[in-house]
Amino acid sequence: MKILNDWRLIILLCLTLGLAPFFPEPHLLGKIRWIAGGANGMTPKDYFDVLFHGFPFILLIRFVILKIITKDSKVDNSSK
Repeated sequence: MKILNDWRLIILLCLTLGLAPFFPEPHLLGKIRWIAGGANGMTPKDYFDVLFHGFPFILLIRFVILKIITKDSKVDNSSK
């Protein structure tokens, strides 16, 4: 599972898969706007598409949370 903790790969995935296609706007952003507008007409395929394009950002959030937790635990252990 070391590959899921490689920040370079996660950033690359966010910039490519997460935002593709880039023009006229990032695909994920358009889907999020669609959902925020009530998701009228969305099919299961569209929800899967949101999950597919959003997965790199889920990994990024997970990575940041793990780094914060491990940083806090190191600070707590050093103060004891």
